[in-house]
Amino acid sequence: MPKPVDITSPEFFKKPIVKKFKVTIEGKELEVELKKKLEIQQVGEDKYMLEGNNIVLKPRPKTNRTFPMLEAHNQDPYWIETDEGILWQINSE
Repeated sequence: MPKPVDITSPEFFKKPIVKKFKVTIEGKELEVELKKKLEIQQVGEDKYMLEGNNIVLKPRPKTNRTFPMLEAHNQDPYWIETDEGILWQINSE
């Protein structure tokens, strides 16, 4: 049988335990809000860095890929004029 609760005791008025959310960035364990922790978990802790006391996303490296400009037939980028005639062009990525 459960023990009856005395509503006049100080234990009855204790504050609930507040959950602390922690993330590890650059080897340091930091306390953050739930929303920020979920964002960091979704992207990955390795994609973040510390800038002062702030947690920020690392900059994405830019690629040096360049693509040649194609001449379009009648302003349609999928029909390309070449030496062999008009060809159907699709994206390669």
